[in-house]
Amino acid sequence: MSLAERIDRLEPRERRLLGILGVVVVVLGVVLVPVSVTAYLASQRSDVRELKAAIDDIQAGRAQVERRALEKKQVLERYQKQAPAMASLLEKHANEAKLEIPESQDRAMVPHGKNYEERSTKIVFRKVGMLNLVKFMESVEQSGHPVSISRLNIRKRGTEQDSFDVEMVVSAFDRKEEPKKKKARSGDATESAEGSE
Repeated sequence: MSLAERIDRLEPRERRLLGILGVVVVVLGVVLVPVSVTAYLASQRSDVRELKAAIDDIQAGRAQVERRALEKKQVLERYQKQAPAMASLLEKHANEAKLEIPESQDRAMVPHGKNYEERSTKIVFRKVGMLNLVKFMESVEQSGHPVSISRLNIRKRGTEQDSFDVEMVVSAFDRKEEPKKKKARSGDATESAEGSE
């Protein structure tokens, strides 16, 4: 029996209900499918926008990451060459700036974390001019070694023009060598296990 014959055999009330059902199915097909597809596409678009924004952030951050990596490399390169003995380094820079160091005192080494140590030396200048002092400080800072002036005390000498007494602490920072880890050989491990029995 065909579908048309089955529909013809239905009562008028059942045909009307079938017609209403058909209209509802058609309306749902015409309205619901496009609405659900549109909602799905909108959610996909928002996901794509978020992914594009994340990619843009990564691309923008790449330059910053490269800059930080370069700065880190420069710092590590600076610490590769250890500063020479502080007394000789400071004497050399003082001679270049036409200064004389009458007093110098090495201080105890101070650890900074696990990887760095600070060596410092206190030096004194008497009756120095400001230009020579600045030249000395500049040459110490630009020496290419991890050295900095960590404390500075300048006192004017009475009524004398451009005459100062100066105390300063100059610090050199050394990077400790990382101990090389020795890998235990499997033969050594079995021998030690046998020896303990």
